[in-house]
Amino acid sequence: MPPPAGPRKRGWYHAAMKPSASANPAVQLKIERRSNHPWIFQKMVEKPTERPKPGSVVDIYDRDGSFAGRGFYNGHSRIALRVLTQDPDEAVDAAFFERKIAQAVGLRREVLKLDAVTDAYRVIHSEGDGLSGLVVDRFADTLVIEFFSAGMFRQRDLIRRCLLDHFPDSQIYAFAEEHVQKQESFDCSTPPTPRPTVIEEHGVRFHAAPGTKHKTGFFADQRDNRLTLAGFCQDKRVLDLCCNSGGFAIYAKTIGGAKEVVGVDLDEEILEVAESNARLNKVKVRFVQADIFHWLRDVAAGRAEKFDVVVLDPAKMTRDREQVIPALKKYLDMNKLALGAVRPGGIFVTCSCTGLVSEEQFLDMLRRAAFYANRTVQVLKISGAGPDHPWQAHVPESRYLKAVFCRVD
Repeated sequence: MPPPAGPRKRGWYHAAMKPSASANPAVQLKIERRSNHPWIFQKMVEKPTERPKPGSVVDIYDRDGSFAGRGFYNGHSRIALRVLTQDPDEAVDAAFFERKIAQAVGLRREVLKLDAVTDAYRVIHSEGDGLSGLVVDRFADTLVIEFFSAGMFRQRDLIRRCLLDHFPDSQIYAFAEEHVQKQESFDCSTPPTPRPTVIEEHGVRFHAAPGTKHKTGFFADQRDNRLTLAGFCQDKRVLDLCCNSGGFAIYAKTIGGAKEVVGVDLDEEILEVAESNARLNKVKVRFVQADIFHWLRDVAAGRAEKFDVVVLDPAKMTRDREQVIPALKKYLDMNKLALGAVRPGGIFVTCSCTGLVSEEQFLDMLRRAAFYANRTVQVLKISGAGPDHPWQAHVPESRYLKAVFCRVD
């Protein structure tokens, strides 16, 4: 229906202008929506006369009165609207969540056939599965639900029921980071920590302990990259920097047949998990508790031999767009040092899970790091997260992980 005649005023919409099947509150945009990105920011939205509660399902109309979508509204969040559907005839109700969650599970089980190789994978990848603000990971018989929006938190009981339809008898651990709760204005009390579990991928076993300091102590997004890395490791000396719970290091030894593997991380607690993972797989890996900058400077100074294969997989550097340049500087410093640990002709795998750093920026950083390290880098492959972390072409923010496989001279 067209907007009323005369000047447009805030709050012009009324119930009769909503799609006939909807009883949702209406929210008007200041703009004519010409994008199918699911995020609409606060500055683009007219303040409703009666503001819906954070996380309410609303109907969205653009400036000229055209129906623009249906989704979650949050007047407290920078992302004021999360569009879940642009179909005026599609309700965002229990059937919607049942259908979307079934589609996400079907992708992993029927299309990707992940159950044949692992019992640990991402079940729902937020915007990548059309469920903005919701992430679900499977770790054997444990499902970890992470909320990134007030809207998804309000649907928590329904989401839990839908997941248990597909993964019966699973224990569920649901949480939200404190900064998310603050930004989205909801209160997710800390649930009891579930029992630790053991997961398996490609025949390699790892401990996973949701609810601990390290969330899970395991990152399923690197599964395919760990397997690729193993193919370079036969009879080689391998160095895993920022090794966390030892994923790359243990793959190098178990599947890769590496001669020697060293893992370095500053966190003593996570190295205990790494040690237990090595014992679980009956392999010998030398784990070192050290600051990688200090440790690598010792390598560069010649007090240690170079390695045939080096992996660098640091934690996320920033969530703040204003801190991207300092984050790139940190990447530059550590990559320059790490390149110095690779023997001529060796393999270097460098990773970034900082979503705000683009692939283009990351590759430019690598170019500069190679220049300053006086090394030549031949890029063999650029990879990302496994296909259980899909991203939609119009939502590149979901594509956060970069993994670059290189040969170094």
